[in-house]
Amino acid sequence: QVQLVESGGGLVQAGGSLRLSCAAPGSIPSINVMGWYRQAPGKQRELVAVITRIGSTNYGDSVKGRFTISRDNVKNTVYLQMNSLKPDDTGVYYCNVQGLLPHFDFWGQGTQVTVSS
Repeated sequence: QVQLVESGGGLVQAGGSLRLSCAAPGSIPSINVMGWYRQAPGKQRELVAVITRIGSTNYGDSVKGRFTISRDNVKNTVYLQMNSLKPDDTGVYYCNVQGLLPHFDFWGQGTQVTVSS
């Protein structure tokens, strides 16, 4: 099982910022898509943001204009800059990496983000 190392979660007041990081092992070849998903208590896991190897991005509607995803292909690392955080952003944030050839789909263990009002 591949281990994705997530960091950067924590407790922040509404309006604050956090930066999440997720590093995949250097042995993983050709990561196509890297992204972040989140799950709030009692809710389904939802898309936060994804980024392709060439930098194309897609964001969930609720975070557009506030969150920015980026990646470092040399370090196999994806970042999520979260600004203007709201209590509704509270949840466990999961890193995901996907490849095409060979096919793979790996998830991190999750990092807690709590936004207080």
